Amino acid sequence: MATKITNFISKKSIALNVHPSNKNEAIDMLIDLLMTAGTIRDKALVKKDILKREAQGSTGLANGLATPHAQNNSVKKPSISMITVPEGVEFNSLDGKPARLLMLFAAPEKADDAALTNMGRLAVLLMDETFKENLIKAATPAEVIKIIDDKEAERSQSETPEPDVAEHTKIIAVTACPTGISSSFMAREALKQTAEKLGLNIRVEVHGAAGVYHALSDEEIKNADYVIIAASKRIPMSRFDGKLMITTSVGTGIRKPEQLFNRIKAGQAQPFHATEDDETLGEKIFNKIKSIFS
Repeated sequence: MATKITNFISKKSIALNVHPSNKNEAIDMLIDLLMTAGTIRDKALVKKDILKREAQGSTGLANGLATPHAQNNSVKKPSISMITVPEGVEFNSLDGKPARLLMLFAAPEKADDAALTNMGRLAVLLMDETFKENLIKAATPAEVIKIIDDKEAERSQSETPEPDVAEHTKIIAVTACPTGISSSFMAREALKQTAEKLGLNIRVEVHGAAGVYHALSDEEIKNADYVIIAASKRIPMSRFDGKLMITTSVGTGIRKPEQLFNRIKAGQAQPFHATEDDETLGEKIFNKIKSIFS
């Protein structure tokens, strides 16, 4: 049985109806909550990692949500802190709106794969607007914990195994972000929800903090006509040689997924031609192993 999401967030790491004056102060509040909860050792090192990630692209997403994250060995164990800011705080968000719900995802450098997956599940749940607004309206930390538990239980009951659609899936995608704790999972969810709304099949590979999830098979890549890359870090690309491709940031994958499908429909996908530079060291090793044993 999977670990509950609320194992990573405690009442001590939740502050409701706070009023940070700016992004920096909001980040400090989130870090202080984890220090109070006893899950980090060094506030300065955690903040340095958060700011490094923010410099690569804001984790202020859209509709009042921000998910800053850090991964280094100043973090004792995977943990989450949360603040609500009813009037909002400027967070350089992708849609230009202030953040009202802020969650800090923190993990050690070599965090357990299952723990990171479970933290990623919360990021996916945050794509639900009603769930997000319920958290913002929560009156107590205990209510926050209950809202998360209830939503996780509801999601678990409604989930069905991903079908084998290799032959019928003409669009595949890869999501990735520099830290890979939340944004890459959120982009996958946004693409899947949009594809379903448009009546399309899609398979989405996620590059997370602990590795690759839902990896695309050679058969799925072969059968696909289009590839969407929603990534803010380098990923293995040579396997997509010859495919029609749309490339964008992971943030656009979260915020404007329908735009990506519209670009495919409008004929804007461009043929991708791999070069030796597109093959990462890991991919070279993987392909070498495959050639030895095939």
